[in-house]
Amino acid sequence: MSSPEPIIRSKQTEKDVNGVSTQVVCTEFTNYIFVVLTQFGKIGTLISVTPDSRSNDISTPTFSTKVLLGKDEPLTHVCAKNLATFVSQEAGNRPVLLGLALKDSSIDSVKQMKEIIKSCKVW
Repeated sequence: MSSPEPIIRSKQTEKDVNGVSTQVVCTEFTNYIFVVLTQFGKIGTLISVTPDSRSNDISTPTFSTKVLLGKDEPLTHVCAKNLATFVSQEAGNRPVLLGLALKDSSIDSVKQMKEIIKSCKVW
């Protein structure tokens, strides 16, 4: 008899990004995906990344970002959209809750972090 599928699926990994230890935890809930990306071992700033239902073109939705807890800075929104948009799209346009605590938010680092998130795919 096989074991039942867990109610909440979660996956985590740790990799170096430009010499900085980076941890990712992806958890799938029925109504959203929760992704924690940290280089400090903390959840950090919590951002909601939501597909915008007002978009006229369903094939390429726009996304809204809202900082729920932490520093509300322009770079936070840029990083959140770059890191979480593909997650939402691959998960059937579900909203993403993103915990972000980064030492290095350079373009190269963000590209590497996207690949780490992909390796933790639970959706």
